[in-house]
Amino acid sequence: MTKVLVLYYSSYGHIEQMADAVAEGARAGGAEVDIRRVAETAPAAVVAAAHFKTDTAHPEIENVQALANYDAIIIGAPTRFGRMPSQMASFLDQAGGLWASGALNGKVGGAFTSTASQHGGQETTLFSIITNLLHFGMTIVGLDYGFQGQMGVDEVKGGSPYGATTIADGDGSRQPSASELDGARYQGKRIAEVAGKLNA
Repeated sequence: MTKVLVLYYSSYGHIEQMADAVAEGARAGGAEVDIRRVAETAPAAVVAAAHFKTDTAHPEIENVQALANYDAIIIGAPTRFGRMPSQMASFLDQAGGLWASGALNGKVGGAFTSTASQHGGQETTLFSIITNLLHFGMTIVGLDYGFQGQMGVDEVKGGSPYGATTIADGDGSRQPSASELDGARYQGKRIAEVAGKLNA
């Protein structure tokens, strides 16, 4: 069975919700799925002052070497000034050994993100994640236009051909919409299906 890792960092729970939806989609695509988060590296005082969400149902990933155990890796992280946050970047920066050995070559990858506003850097954040995955030798699957929910201007919504997205608002009060969660499920399913075909 195809093994998929949904790896995420979430400050306020928006990406955690998207990670659950991505995993749901990947399971619908026939994959065995693990959801893991990267460690919080912000000082405890910052975490408390910013009211980060610290309770989660998902365990931390054991180490960066665990990435090699999966056929597909889907990474989710919020934006920090138009790029992935330091928590995720720090984790991926430890993957030099995997890169050097080619351990991730040919695996399937994807990305999803969250921003405060519609123009808060969703696509550049996705590309900051995708760039890492391409350097690891991975084949990227985005949120293709088979998911029509990302089209139209009838409502405020995330979604990009580069990956599923959600919009949290500046105070984090907006939660992922039904359309955004559907996009995450669609992308997860497509990634699982592509990984399954490549492994066949």
